[in-house]
Amino acid sequence: MQRFIQFNDEKIDSMLFMELADLAKTLTRDEETEVEFGKHSYLDVSAKKVFVSHFWDHRSEQDMRDGMKTDVYLRSVGNHQFTDFNEVLSYISKLKKSGCASFGKQLFMAAEDLRIEELVKKGRPGTKKSFQNRRAIYRRYFETQQNVNMVKSVFTDALFNTLYLLLQSDSPIEQVPSFNEEIDLAMAFLKQQMMRFYETKSTKDTIRICLEVIEVLEEVLERDMLNEYFHLPENVYSSLESSSLDFDDLKRKDPLKNHDIQDKKKEDDEEVHEEKMETWHRETKDMSKSFLQFDLDQGTQTDLLGEGVREGDAGDQALGIVQGSSKKADREDYSKLESEGNKMMEDAEESHHPHGKENQFAYPIYLDPEKPELEDTFIYEKQVSEISSFQKKLKNMIEKTLEHKRVQPRNDLHAGRLNNKLLRYFTDELPRLFYKKSEPSREIDAVFSLLVDCSASMFDKMDETKLGITLFHEALKGVKVPHEIVGFWEDTNDATAESQPNYFKTVIDFSTSLLKQSGPEILQLQPEEDNRDGFAIRLAHERLNRRFEKQKFLLVFSDGEPAAAGYEQNGIVDTHEAVLDARKNGIEVINVFLSKDPIEESQKKVIQNMYGRFSLFVNNIEELPEILFPLLRRLLFKSI
Repeated sequence: MQRFIQFNDEKIDSMLFMELADLAKTLTRDEETEVEFGKHSYLDVSAKKVFVSHFWDHRSEQDMRDGMKTDVYLRSVGNHQFTDFNEVLSYISKLKKSGCASFGKQLFMAAEDLRIEELVKKGRPGTKKSFQNRRAIYRRYFETQQNVNMVKSVFTDALFNTLYLLLQSDSPIEQVPSFNEEIDLAMAFLKQQMMRFYETKSTKDTIRICLEVIEVLEEVLERDMLNEYFHLPENVYSSLESSSLDFDDLKRKDPLKNHDIQDKKKEDDEEVHEEKMETWHRETKDMSKSFLQFDLDQGTQTDLLGEGVREGDAGDQALGIVQGSSKKADREDYSKLESEGNKMMEDAEESHHPHGKENQFAYPIYLDPEKPELEDTFIYEKQVSEISSFQKKLKNMIEKTLEHKRVQPRNDLHAGRLNNKLLRYFTDELPRLFYKKSEPSREIDAVFSLLVDCSASMFDKMDETKLGITLFHEALKGVKVPHEIVGFWEDTNDATAESQPNYFKTVIDFSTSLLKQSGPEILQLQPEEDNRDGFAIRLAHERLNRRFEKQKFLLVFSDGEPAAAGYEQNGIVDTHEAVLDARKNGIEVINVFLSKDPIEESQKKVIQNMYGRFSLFVNNIEELPEILFPLLRRLLFKSI
């Protein structure tokens, strides 16, 4: 059974989904932009969502990637930058009175995509090959649809298929089927109008041609279209109409720090100024004619407006001369101030959701382990005896692979290396002229955090997982490496859209991990409910950041399928981002999948999408040391 992200009963490769999400954020230059999959492709401006069509599913790998990426190009660059949404809103309003509303909406989407496609390719020539493949796929599809609709005598849909083929035709002579007498008489006019779409310069031009076509079709068509090939989201534009904000306002990202409004001054108040000063801010980066610049990120909102611009005088020209002759200072370099300011803005935005946007309503509940019963101690000792031979292998491997702490150099010794301070040989009665260099200590300079997925999906893997955790615990305890073991899960019954309790049961903490009697608490880990992996990884990341060891490792024992309230769709992406954040801070994150049953390739792919090549797939506990050894060596060499 394939293990992919599921959207509306369609399964999507999680790595491809993350690529598309990153692409959309990059092209829109907005970190809040999200990608979702739907029946049709369109841009939801107010929700900041780019919808990619399921039309591209079940095709070859290359066709699917080209199709989905061109959807993102058209929405994130084309519609986002070049479509006038106010004109579209007016066009939708006019179509409500038409008997061919569906035809008009789909014709506009097809024609507007044609216009913005050329603009995208002009700005990004690297997209031409993908768009060429997109056109070829759509042509084959509409040729098939044209034949089907002609056979079924669905002439309105067949006409739309024909007009689309005319729009995308590479030949001036395109075969046009015969419909009925009225449509055939109008075909010459329709062909002429399709050619005019290649001359459009704006959304307004596209709409003007569409309205002329609809005006003629209302007289020759008996009914509107039955099928929907392209989607113009009327509800999205309706939300824009009901809002007092326009499209440019929706793209604003840096609101004022304070939202107080200044009281309106009286007319006779001497403080009221009638001048209007040109300003500069993030939304209007181009320099104005004014010599003064202001950053509008703080201040008081006011309804005072000037009635005209200030007249120029000779002083302005003097300032212009001074400005034109200025030179770069020798010492002060302020070129990095803007980038640092942008970083501060990004940090401020992230502070609103310190554990990721998908986890903004998740909160931790920490549980302490119960005191182990006598029976648990006996069972644990039995497990330790089972893995004793593997424990020695793992212990030796950790000692050889991980870096040891350094002992500080010692000076003023009676034996060792001779230092260069020899004057004391003549001045001191018992001179100390020797020293010893720094040398490795027996203590390993490392710390481990072991996260254990306690979701219901781990039911058939929990026994094998606990055996592997026991192996790690005993090996790390044997080489005196501090570590913690934490089980995590989310409470399904208590979780709501705005409250998601996540439980963290620390069966072994850093302070008790090296105690001889520690270990039986591991048996208290049991499969519970859901799992929010990205949230758990971020909290473990924070705990490891407070440690002073040089090498930090986070092992996640999980089957790689995050699932929680409102987390199914973006759980894999959120987990992947949490892993990347931890690695950026020097924490090596490794996924460990322990199972007695053979591990399917689809499961491996999902896990590797989140953790990359640092993933361990173990069918037998005996294989764990041999599999872990080359991985730790690779991590060590990477950090050198």
